[in-house]
Amino acid sequence: MHGVKKRIKKLLPASVRQAILNKYHLMEAVAANVYFGFPTRGIKVIMITGTNGKTTVASLVGEMLERAGHKVGINTTAFYKVAGEMHQKKGARTLEDVFVQQKMFAQMRQAGCEYIVLEATSQGLDQNRLWGVDCDVAVFTNLTQDHLDYHGTMLHYANAKAKLFAADPRIIILNSDDKWFNFFDKYQAKEEKVTYGVAEGATLRITKTNLKSKSTEIILGVKDDGLLELKSQLTGNFNVYNVAAAASVGYCLGLSKEKIINGIAGLQNVPGRLERVPGAHQFEVIVDYAHTPDALENVLSTLRSLTKKQLILVFGATGDRDRTKRPIMGEVAVKYADKIFLTDEETFTEEAAPIRAGVLKGIKKAGGEGKTTEIADRRTAMEQAILLAKKGDIVVVTGMGHEQARNMSGKEIPWNDTEVAKEILKKR
Repeated sequence: MHGVKKRIKKLLPASVRQAILNKYHLMEAVAANVYFGFPTRGIKVIMITGTNGKTTVASLVGEMLERAGHKVGINTTAFYKVAGEMHQKKGARTLEDVFVQQKMFAQMRQAGCEYIVLEATSQGLDQNRLWGVDCDVAVFTNLTQDHLDYHGTMLHYANAKAKLFAADPRIIILNSDDKWFNFFDKYQAKEEKVTYGVAEGATLRITKTNLKSKSTEIILGVKDDGLLELKSQLTGNFNVYNVAAAASVGYCLGLSKEKIINGIAGLQNVPGRLERVPGAHQFEVIVDYAHTPDALENVLSTLRSLTKKQLILVFGATGDRDRTKRPIMGEVAVKYADKIFLTDEETFTEEAAPIRAGVLKGIKKAGGEGKTTEIADRRTAMEQAILLAKKGDIVVVTGMGHEQARNMSGKEIPWNDTEVAKEILKKR
């Protein structure tokens, strides 16, 4: 069947090709569900969609449910978890091949999981990879530019995400502050629709935040139920929204305030998300998965506020992906970073130099060429950045986060930014 898919890709126009492939994926999903006996039936499924924050929200929800005494299955971009047993993923693929995915669900069912917490990607929804998985709670985080190489336009991207909400979930949870809120608000839930944000009228309203270097305090005004005072070990304004989204899930599931508070406080970190690398002295090295303009701005603006002296950035862009976001990311880098090391991330089938050139175009436009050093080799770029760091500085390496391998010219090579940073720090 994979040979058929390759021939389809070569012979047909993109739009026709994708329509045929989506039907193929639907048939695969039907077959996989039948083969494994529709393994998610009878399990409460929580699906989280949006451009950024899905992995963190899923991690928070999973932690909250586990600490409340439930058996949980979790599938994210960074890891999957079956009843407490963690498995870190090697690449950036969120949803696996449908047979692999359904097999995973079958393992979760066999382990006695009462809940499955799942990232629902736009491509997975568009390609029918989640057919047969009924959603109890559908969560929307935000929508910003990404995956336009696949969807073409933001509207097509939004429509793909909207398939989750059009499938009649029991509960819908929406970010009322996102500019796409009204687009998603038109969909109705079978039982309840809940909103979160600072906007007046939000069901769980963010009324106060206190951002610290290694934690965040958040007060949510819960409609008709007083205040919910939370403390998270995650930092950054974007994580305020991730925490609010997760707390909204707990609220909708009927968890007590105490269980929501304990669950939010219990999550120490998320792999590759503002992950502090041990071994640095008098300065910090942080690894983050940010690979979209919005995610990069969220990370850099947070670290800018926490940096005592220089913010040093090592980053690049991915090949075979939306090329229009490359110069935008370059502009974002200039806005926040004091020193920029532009390097290769993953090239896939593209040449590396043009990818960097796309990012450099934005850097030049923003007037940041003077503080930018272009080094193709990622290890060398990281070494130069870490050697440059002094007391009070923060070095942040973005783009790959938790990933355990890089695709360079179609070849997978072992790689993890955190481990490479540790090796460099030992030599310093």
